[in-house]
Amino acid sequence: MDHIPKNHPRAESLRIRQRLVDGYDDGLVAREGLIAHGRGEAFDYILGERTTRLAQRSIKAAAAALLLARNPVISVNGNLAALCARQTVRLAAASHSSLEVNLFYDSPARRRKIASKLESAGAKRVLGHRRADQTELPGLGSQRRIVDKRGIAMADAVLVALEDGDRTQALAKDGRRVIAIDLNPLSRTARTADITIVDNAVRAMVRLAAQCIELAGKKESGLRRITDSYDNAATLGSHIEEIAKYLERAARNA
Repeated sequence: MDHIPKNHPRAESLRIRQRLVDGYDDGLVAREGLIAHGRGEAFDYILGERTTRLAQRSIKAAAAALLLARNPVISVNGNLAALCARQTVRLAAASHSSLEVNLFYDSPARRRKIASKLESAGAKRVLGHRRADQTELPGLGSQRRIVDKRGIAMADAVLVALEDGDRTQALAKDGRRVIAIDLNPLSRTARTADITIVDNAVRAMVRLAAQCIELAGKKESGLRRITDSYDNAATLGSHIEEIAKYLERAARNA
């Protein structure tokens, strides 16, 4: 990434884009994933490309939910693996979660490459890339329905980042607690999940791991107080209000 000037005002955004392009060249990212990233980046720009106070509140609730879960699973797609494989592995360790590859634009080759990327980042075990271990999530028509018998199939909490709304709805309907990372507070994923972190996954994964470490010694009752006091709909509404205020300020300054 030597071609990106360090003093460029959009340097971090450009570095993130480059990681996705490299991920595409390496066979991790689908072409459609590049488009999806651009849509999220637009919301990130409006939110100030920062982890907001509201997002930090969601991160704390998400960390508590992962630590309370008996079988938490972090679902990994190509974009997440390309953007923050190492941070994802750290979060799995901090939250005692399994890692599972799950793809909308699916192929055995992509699954194996994503698993290899996670293993290179330090993962001891990655689920979702062995055909013999696969089963199907009920109520879903896309390739996202293919899940690992040892992972999402038996999970009580699933972290989904850069997700499609159909599978979030299917997971919720099947009784799983769903934690989403989604920069768009208006999306089906954001509105269907139990806890939605409206933040860039690159930032959120780091903060979520740190929050899990901070809460690790807390009693179960304390963790439950955190999750019980969290209101996803109200938090999303506050995010939308923040976006509206940003746009109003931008219009006044135009």
